[in-house]
Amino acid sequence: MTASTQQLDELAAIAGLRWRMFVNSLRTTRGQLELLSRTLIAFAFAVGGIGGAIGVAVAASMMINAGRPEFVAALFWFVFVFWQAFPIVATAFSDTPDSTDLLRFPLSYRSYFLVRLTYGVFDPASALGILWSLGIVLGTAYTKPVLLPWAALVVLAFLVFNLVFSQMIFAWIERWLARRRTREIMGVLFLLLMLSLQLIGPMIQHFRPRSRPGISRFAEVLFIVQGILPPGLAGDAIAQAMYPRIMSALSSFGLLLAFLLLAGFFLHVRLLAQYRGESFSEVAAASRLPKDRSLRLGWNLPGVSAPVAAVFEKEVHYLLRSGPMLLNLIMPLFVLFIFRFGAMNHGRSSGVFLARAPDMAFPAMAGYVLLMLTNLICNNFGGDGAGMQFLFACPANFRQIILGKNLMQIAVLAAEVVIAWIAVCYFYGPPTFEITVATLAGLVYAAPVTLAAGNLLSIYWPKRLDYSSFRRQRPSQTSALTSLLVQLLTVGIGVAVFFLGRHYGNLRLATLLLLALAALSISFYRLILGRIDHLVRHQQEHLLAELARA
Repeated sequence: MTASTQQLDELAAIAGLRWRMFVNSLRTTRGQLELLSRTLIAFAFAVGGIGGAIGVAVAASMMINAGRPEFVAALFWFVFVFWQAFPIVATAFSDTPDSTDLLRFPLSYRSYFLVRLTYGVFDPASALGILWSLGIVLGTAYTKPVLLPWAALVVLAFLVFNLVFSQMIFAWIERWLARRRTREIMGVLFLLLMLSLQLIGPMIQHFRPRSRPGISRFAEVLFIVQGILPPGLAGDAIAQAMYPRIMSALSSFGLLLAFLLLAGFFLHVRLLAQYRGESFSEVAAASRLPKDRSLRLGWNLPGVSAPVAAVFEKEVHYLLRSGPMLLNLIMPLFVLFIFRFGAMNHGRSSGVFLARAPDMAFPAMAGYVLLMLTNLICNNFGGDGAGMQFLFACPANFRQIILGKNLMQIAVLAAEVVIAWIAVCYFYGPPTFEITVATLAGLVYAAPVTLAAGNLLSIYWPKRLDYSSFRRQRPSQTSALTSLLVQLLTVGIGVAVFFLGRHYGNLRLATLLLLALAALSISFYRLILGRIDHLVRHQQEHLLAELARA
């Protein structure tokens, strides 16, 4: 009883602290704008969650009415894949607090474990997954009202499993990404996984006319394998209860609980290590061998001043040491693979846009690459953290510092565009010279506007980030939303000009219009860059308060 009372007191204290932090943040204009941004984002997610829940409920009801309740497992798989993959794809709009900050206080391990799970519940992916899972319950109850208690129990176990599993996955990924060797191994495994997914479509197309029995056998084996995994077990527990086969339903539910306990055990191992003060570092152990004390000069970039080159080098090192950011940069290729699979599986009659207009693959990927850089652009000082105070003391002005950071972002954008062009050539064929030039002209127009907006957002809405962690690399919600809106508007104008030229069959006209817009955007960027020092000095206390806090 004493332990339970202490745990409730600790949870109440944390909840009260979070509430006071929220109330106090509303005293500032920044906090009020942050609340507005969170409200807009929450409304968008609520529309998607409620609409998706209705769709899932209708699908579950139709499957049961058709006499195929085992197909409900497909809905559980959809929820499971989205729940686990969305936090990686859309990190900018998942604002989960960092629970490790609480370890500085005398908090019991049980409370720390529960707080970690509670924080996970309020993640957008979790909220959407919960709403969609409730749709499965409603669809089942509408068709078979007598199964409402059983379906609710199964879905509850499935929800808890997803919550625990997602926390476990991120906890272990952060552990592996903390060391360079394991980070490299995970990067190779991720690339191999992407390549293996790439081969699924060609293999099916190649063997379909020759070995239909073999494909059917593979589908049967795949159906059996998915049936012994948590989403399949949840669907089977509901399907077996409808026949009714009570013992089979109970066995599937028991296996689902076993997976839940297993995921909870591995999460317990990681959180207990964190609770006991585990900390990882890539700093080499002390060596008795004489050290090389020769002076190592920084990078020498042609045509770039020494301060700008130094900042560029620092930012490149930051990026290369961030496993989550590197994985985010691979996502455009992953999306291209998905679009290509759809085009290959359904042919040119498919409704997939790139299947009907493959010549637009490169412009579409260029725009998507620009949108994927939201985290990197709209919070320039987030990775500096407490080191921001040294930027104020160094013998370089902030115009040079920002220029170095923007130069690195442009380099990343250029590298991503080149990789996207190579991938488009492989999957859809080389884009024509006119399309390539028009796309590059569009990037020359869109990039300066995005960078200028990112520089302003970095000054007025900074947020300390930890690039080594999936859960602590998110910018301010206001900054992320504003940056996304600016990028959507900029890319939208570029797309309108591009389609105007394509409609009239004259992409040269579109290229000239985009270059004219590029001249205006570059002038706007130079104007903002010229006032950077004044803006930073005016926001000095705010920047240090946000970035150098403990």
